[in-house]
Amino acid sequence: MTTASSSNPAAPAFDRLLLTGAAGGLGRVLRPRLKRLCRVLRASDIAAMEPAGEGEEVVVAPLEDAAAVHALVAGVQAIVHLGGVSVEGPFEPILQANIVGVHNLYEAARKHGARRIVFASSNHVTGFYRQDEVVRPSDPMRPDGHYGLSKAFGENLSRFYFDRYGLETVCLRIGSSFPEPKDRRMLATWLSYDDLERLVVASLMAPVVGHSVVYGLSDNTTRWWDNTSAAHIGFRAQDSSEPFRAAAEARQPRIDLADPAAVFQGGGFVTKGPYEN
Repeated sequence: MTTASSSNPAAPAFDRLLLTGAAGGLGRVLRPRLKRLCRVLRASDIAAMEPAGEGEEVVVAPLEDAAAVHALVAGVQAIVHLGGVSVEGPFEPILQANIVGVHNLYEAARKHGARRIVFASSNHVTGFYRQDEVVRPSDPMRPDGHYGLSKAFGENLSRFYFDRYGLETVCLRIGSSFPEPKDRRMLATWLSYDDLERLVVASLMAPVVGHSVVYGLSDNTTRWWDNTSAAHIGFRAQDSSEPFRAAAEARQPRIDLADPAAVFQGGGFVTKGPYEN
């Protein structure tokens, strides 16, 4: 996996690193930040991307196209997988991109010898826990919609590929990664862009991760998730939503406890649908 040596300590950790979902919100944040880890960063999406810069390759590859994904994965040592549908919605598009697509990615990684995947899972895998509960990664999944179901599938698939084939994965149950929290819910779920980078880099660089599940949140005062079991990857959040509390509370001065979005950790996702064919 690593190409660094004692004679060249500044060598990048990876020859080629793949970033899927590079045109998405978090993909655009991580693309320039991951280049220092590799000789070549291969960026992929189906949406428009910035042209390849120095040390980059840009590849358009639909995740549901197995042949395209196999070509995409060839020659990479590790993968940061952000690709797919990132919001709640009808099942069929989520099935193709997030379920068929993640199977294609793992099968390609197995065949081409990639050794580690950082899989962007989601807090919506456990969205039907209440906001007055603290959840551990080992607690049963309680997905809050089609999107959460697809991420639960991805976590189980990655567990299978580790148990059967030794392909390591860190599943990141990402909370809400934006420049600042937008509402009271995000005071608990917020993950700063800098902490997102720290989390992904730790997931790539930890010597041994096996199959790990980690919640992606900053060092927030309000917490719904217990990451104690993930200390082995070496991630330590350095930011907090607390400086934004007054503004978030002013924007949302009262909470309607009859609203399921205010009761369950998944927020508005818990009430979306059903969807007509």
